Amino acid sequence: MHLYETHLPVANTRASVAFYVEMLGMTFAYRDPSRDIAFLWIEENRRSMLGLWGPGTEYGTALHKSHLAISVTLPELVTAGKKLNDSGIRTFNFAREETTEPSVIGWMPSAQLYFEDPDGHLVEFISLLDDQPEPHFIGSFSEWKKRVSLVANGKP
Repeated sequence: MHLYETHLPVANTRASVAFYVEMLGMTFAYRDPSRDIAFLWIEENRRSMLGLWGPGTEYGTALHKSHLAISVTLPELVTAGKKLNDSGIRTFNFAREETTEPSVIGWMPSAQLYFEDPDGHLVEFISLLDDQPEPHFIGSFSEWKKRVSLVANGKP
C-alpha cells in the first residue's frame, strides 16, 4: 500500500503547475478544461499524483496551508538544497533554520529538507536512511553521519 494522490488548494493553478513542473521536476498530467484543476505525476509510471485546485473549486475555496512529503534518493536530497536555493527557493531544516543541509529525525531514521511552494504549503523532500534508529536524535545530516561512523567503529 502507498499513498497514490493528494490535493492542494492553490491561489493560481498556472503558477503552481509551473512551480511543481519547472522547479521540482513533476510531470504535467491533465488540466480539467471545465474547472480550474490541474493534475501532475509525482513519480514515473503514474505511481503517484498531485492535484492542484484553484479558487472557486470544491477543494480550492478554503485556501489553507498543507504539508506534502516527497520521497527522493539520498544523493538527490543532499544536492537539493543548493539547487533549490540557486533557483530562488529558500530551504530549511526540521527546526526551521535556513540551510541547504538536510536534517535527520532519528526515530525513523530519515533525512529531510523543507521549503515552501508559492502558496506557503510546506514541501518536504525526504529520504529514509538504512541506519539503526536513534529515537532521541534530531539534528543535521553531518552530525548524524558522524554518530553513525562512531557507532560503526565501536565507539559510543
